[in-house]
Amino acid sequence: MRGSIADDLDPLIHERVRLGILTLLSVQGTLDFKTLKESLNVTDGNLSQHLRKLEDGGYIEVHKTFVKRRPRTTYSLTELGRERLALYIEKLEQILKEVKDAGK
Repeated sequence: MRGSIADDLDPLIHERVRLGILTLLSVQGTLDFKTLKESLNVTDGNLSQHLRKLEDGGYIEVHKTFVKRRPRTTYSLTELGRERLALYIEKLEQILKEVKDAGK
């Protein structure tokens, strides 16, 4: 396989937890911290670090509210996040096609 296609994968997304976050948000829309943590089976600190990287990259938005006087943090994809995830999936499909074609 050519290295250039794999090299084009977005390094911000190409990590299990961050890819999981973006995938869950793309399907569910908005999720809270607890749901993400349980769905991805990660620790608070680990999830926080990955969420911060995605937020700093402009891929997700953080929403802080109070529900019955308790803080609630939810996350959603930005337009940039949706675009980058779609591009990432496209590139993965190209890689898969190239591997399949090489096996013929």
